[in-house]
Amino acid sequence: MLAIAEEGCLLNAPDVYMDKLAVGAGYSPNVVNFDNSVRENVEAVAREKGCPPEQIIVCVLDRPRHEAIIAELRDIGCGVALIPDGDVAGVIATTNPETNIDIYMGSGGAPEGVLAAAALRCVGGQFKGRLLFRNDDERLRAKKWGIEDLERVYDLEDLASGDVIFAATGVTDGSLLRGVKRRRDGVMTTETVVMRASSGTVRWVRGEHRAH
Repeated sequence: MLAIAEEGCLLNAPDVYMDKLAVGAGYSPNVVNFDNSVRENVEAVAREKGCPPEQIIVCVLDRPRHEAIIAELRDIGCGVALIPDGDVAGVIATTNPETNIDIYMGSGGAPEGVLAAAALRCVGGQFKGRLLFRNDDERLRAKKWGIEDLERVYDLEDLASGDVIFAATGVTDGSLLRGVKRRRDGVMTTETVVMRASSGTVRWVRGEHRAH
């Protein structure tokens, strides 16, 4: 996957973790934020949807570091959609009614957070990101990459602004795209999604690739 924008419109994110919160379009500004607990964020989205918190579905990357989040979600009684990898697709899933996912929460790579924000710029939604540092080496690396405020909470347009283009092609089957397939006749098939912020268009491209 890749995101394209004019110079300076994408955060030059260091290779560290980022805490992430995302919802789709149609909610009040800051409906989810890091000042709220897991329960408070779920309840806030439920109020705006007009449903009980138990009917909210939250997508979380299935990692040991998320055990506390998952436990709290299950204590609330809401749905938990665990994904093995691909948190960019998890964020995008909040914008697709067919997935039934309402919120994405958890930590993952910061560069992937910028990619996810770029996709949301094209289709609508809210995103909150906050860099996480495990040691002083990571803090120093971030400063070398131009990050001055290490505690900053980034909104969607802090991460991706301007006329953003996002594109992704599936390698293996996932929640967003089908992976590469080889037919019996030797033709390779791929599935790609291309989005653009200025036009709000989303194009799904199915390719067939023949060896010459």
